[in-house]
Amino acid sequence: MRRRDFIVLIGGAAAAWPGAASAQQSRRIGALMSPYLPTDKEGIASANAFADTLQKLGWHDGDNLRIEYRWPGGDPALIKAAAADMVNAAPDLIVVAANAAVAEVHRLTNTIPIVFTRVADPVGSGFATSLARPEGNITGFQASDAGLGGKWVEVLHDADPAVSRLAAIYGSDSKGNEAFLATAQAGARLITVPLTAIDISKDQNLDAALASFASDPGGGLIVIPHQWITSNRKIIIALAERYRLPAIYGYRLFAADGGLISYGPDDVDQWRGAATYANRILKGEKPSDLPIQAPTKYQMVINLKAAKAIGLSMSPTFASRADEVIE
Repeated sequence: MRRRDFIVLIGGAAAAWPGAASAQQSRRIGALMSPYLPTDKEGIASANAFADTLQKLGWHDGDNLRIEYRWPGGDPALIKAAAADMVNAAPDLIVVAANAAVAEVHRLTNTIPIVFTRVADPVGSGFATSLARPEGNITGFQASDAGLGGKWVEVLHDADPAVSRLAAIYGSDSKGNEAFLATAQAGARLITVPLTAIDISKDQNLDAALASFASDPGGGLIVIPHQWITSNRKIIIALAERYRLPAIYGYRLFAADGGLISYGPDDVDQWRGAATYANRILKGEKPSDLPIQAPTKYQMVINLKAAKAIGLSMSPTFASRADEVIE
């Protein structure tokens, strides 16, 4: 693992930025890796993909470029501190992932160029006026369109046709989550399956809610990506196993940590895209002239150990659709 993978936010300005002399010799990028911690393999792979793509474009970290990483996880206080640290340091560009962290950086600066990844509903979230012409100082790569909610319903039902009831864990404090929930509800109606929404942003007792939901047979779980959900994914995965609920998640890191199925955009690929936009901005283009892009690569990951833990036998036909199978 490379040195850059160990740069961790300890608090405020504790992690120093390069001095003025260094800044004269190289451009500076701040990379806010929310919701990852520095030990998360998906985050490490994303950071490496970002730096490696920039290197192929002629930007060499430690030479004509300095990339300073912060790894606040999903902790709101650490995200706020990391965002303030980066904006106060006034780099040439900030790259940031996920709605909550993007909202904090966007609130703090309307001048430093911002490139985002993994953002749901960037227009509805107030980050851009349109996808084609974002305006302002921000552009990037959206997580997916809201229609992915319906796809999660479809994939989960294909994985376990016995699912006759659904619950969706989401946060109503996120415009993107509300959009995903709406399309998941529409998808559930298409297959005449009732869907119960569990809102974690309203101090929901998740254990009690899932225990109640699982008290009747035929339950299935849709876990919509959210800052709190990602940070507490191991708890949610354990609860799904405890209550024997087949569950689908939005990102590979959930399946890697023991979740049954993930279906969503390739996070690492989005960081490669962010590097291409960073290159263009560092060479003089404006974020407002770079359209917000939708994912071009989706992946489905199946965790067979998780399937065995809840007694689910997936059909070979369904398993063959997976891009990756975790044994």
